Amino acid sequence: MDTAIRLLEETGLPDLSMRRLAGAIGVQPSALYWHFENKQSLLAAVADRIVGAAEAAPATGDRDADVTAAAIGLRDALLSHRDGAEVVLSTQALGLGSEATHRRLAQALGGGDAAASAATVLLQFILGHASLVQQRIQAARFGAYPQDEADVVATTSADFSAGVRMILAGLDVTG
Repeated sequence: MDTAIRLLEETGLPDLSMRRLAGAIGVQPSALYWHFENKQSLLAAVADRIVGAAEAAPATGDRDADVTAAAIGLRDALLSHRDGAEVVLSTQALGLGSEATHRRLAQALGGGDAAASAATVLLQFILGHASLVQQRIQAARFGAYPQDEADVVATTSADFSAGVRMILAGLDVTG
């Protein structure tokens, strides 16, 4: 897994292949298929590692603070890896990978059916936001976006927090 994540950082998602990973660890590509059925299975394991790095803040009893901390932790974990949001988003789209992140968000939201639905919406927001930020960062690296990488993250953080607050407010209204 460490080598797969290192290659993701170095080459990005489009160039992370089973063949490249096998070469980096000194085995034949067929050896990887003993551990991963296909590239999507590998990416699911990488995605689980990425989201698993999100620090679970201790519960404070304040739903909004707990949910916001969980959302920021996940966003930061996604942004800490090149193409991290895209890896996790593609894995989620195919129903692969762990459900631990969704469960953690649902628990922070108070549990139950409404919390599970809200966790789905929140997770989609987090993934979409992080994907947008990573695309802007990539564009900034090539001079195709008017801000540098640090400014992209700084200026989008306030929007992210506002989005989380809006989702929580919507949950209060529709509850």
